[in-house]
Amino acid sequence: MPQLTSTDIAGRIEDLYGAPLADLEAHAQDQPPGMLSALLGMHDALALAERSIDFHRDHLTQLIHPERQIGPHEVSHLLDGTRRLAEAVAVREAQATSVAAVLQSLARLPAPTSASPTPSPPAPAAPLAAQSTAHSR
Repeated sequence: MPQLTSTDIAGRIEDLYGAPLADLEAHAQDQPPGMLSALLGMHDALALAERSIDFHRDHLTQLIHPERQIGPHEVSHLLDGTRRLAEAVAVREAQATSVAAVLQSLARLPAPTSASPTPSPPAPAAPLAAQSTAHSR
């Protein structure tokens, strides 16, 4: 399965729920936690990881600029930036894989049509007579 970006995930969530992401986020705030809020949280974590990747990649690019000298002090910054970049990539991979798997398992139900008859629910069972556990004489 190809790695999905937060933009791809947002599109899939919008397709699944049939509304723009901003509307879904507003709607989820007024609802008890459920699948929508879980998907939105996963999307937010994925987007944050992507922003973190961009930030740390740009920072490392500045540190290794060809005109810049790398001394002992800069080495610790390079190592720290590399570690943080690797962590952000790992978070992105985990979030993207998880949310893609959840979205793949979900499908939007077709809208009910008035032409198709809806089955009537089964009749409730007759109540049972209460039986006493006391011994009779």
